[in-house]
Amino acid sequence: MTQILESLKHHCRQEAETADLAKRLAVSLGLSMTQNVESHLNISLEGDLGAGKTTFARYLIQGMGHSGRVKSPTYTLCEPYPIQKNNQRFTIHHFDLYRMRDPLEWQEAGFAEHFDVPGFCVIEWPDKAQGTLPAFDIQIELIPSTDENERTITINALSEQGRKVMLEIQPSNL
Repeated sequence: MTQILESLKHHCRQEAETADLAKRLAVSLGLSMTQNVESHLNISLEGDLGAGKTTFARYLIQGMGHSGRVKSPTYTLCEPYPIQKNNQRFTIHHFDLYRMRDPLEWQEAGFAEHFDVPGFCVIEWPDKAQGTLPAFDIQIELIPSTDENERTITINALSEQGRKVMLEIQPSNL
């Protein structure tokens, strides 16, 4: 069982609050990436279908400075987003493993190399890989409410690097 080093739980009543939390995490991740240009983090996005995983990922990636469209990688399995921040370059790899039938499919597609490059990987449906993914630094769990825009989001640090990122998340001004 993975040990949680730090945890943040936030109840979002509307999509704007989800966006705010994702953007605050993006600021903290950006700080981490610019302090250590060779660093790499793995982030899991967990929750049922319709919980808001892709929405959270979209706001996180846009919060990192990507100005274009953030596509759902449901069919491609992975969408890369090159980011330049403070003269540093790194890549965010956004994975959606929902359609995978075999746990090794992501490795056979050549995606394992993305877990070694500067930046971070955001993985939706990590359970579909059944333990074949590298360890996660941050786990984000989204639990929807009966209202489609309302959800509870828990962010857990699972590594020391993830804990440092979490400690830098600024409080919301909402």
